[in-house]
Amino acid sequence: MPDTAILDVDGTLVDSNYQHALAWYRAFRRFGTTLPIWRLHRAVGMGGDQLVTHVAGEQAESGYGDDVRAAHGEEFDSLIGEVAAFDDAERLLSGLREDRMRVVLATSGSSEVAGHLLGLVDGRSYAHDVVTSADVEASKPAPDLVELALDRAGDGDAVLVGDSVWDGQAGVRAGVPFLAVRTGGFSDDELTEAGARHVVASLSELLDHIRGQGRSAA
Repeated sequence: MPDTAILDVDGTLVDSNYQHALAWYRAFRRFGTTLPIWRLHRAVGMGGDQLVTHVAGEQAESGYGDDVRAAHGEEFDSLIGEVAAFDDAERLLSGLREDRMRVVLATSGSSEVAGHLLGLVDGRSYAHDVVTSADVEASKPAPDLVELALDRAGDGDAVLVGDSVWDGQAGVRAGVPFLAVRTGGFSDDELTEAGARHVVASLSELLDHIRGQGRSAA
């Protein structure tokens, strides 16, 4: 039974992946690059420091990487009002705290965006700590965010909860078991191949699974 839950935010607690995909699409268009939105969606969950090269190549990164990241921030700001929390996000957070688990929120987004999104779920009142891309050198799928979250949580057994293959890859690299939810639009097979030990359809189902592990351990 884990005593610490490291939770992703975008696509896991709040329904923001498709707004991010559209924001990246519009940002790249500013620089004369048109990418299929489905391809951009497959990269959501990866930090912006790595996404540009992943979807558009090293030439795009060297030519306008910082500028397109800034443009994505502006485009996402125009859409952020449409982002809503998943209905059962607060049930998950409150349930984990009721079960005396430490909760650390870890997001590849900026601290400013994280602040707004966490406000949708009252995240800071439930979390023992919050880590963002500003706190690490490399974001997901690098393990830095997960490793820092582990360090902030202190000693204990942790699980990583996320919605994307990039969460899974970061968890595997950090040596943390990955539990996946399909809320980000990735399939069961994709999440399992990325390292998920269990895949669920909702956060409520995830909470029931974690509590079931506790009952089995008892």
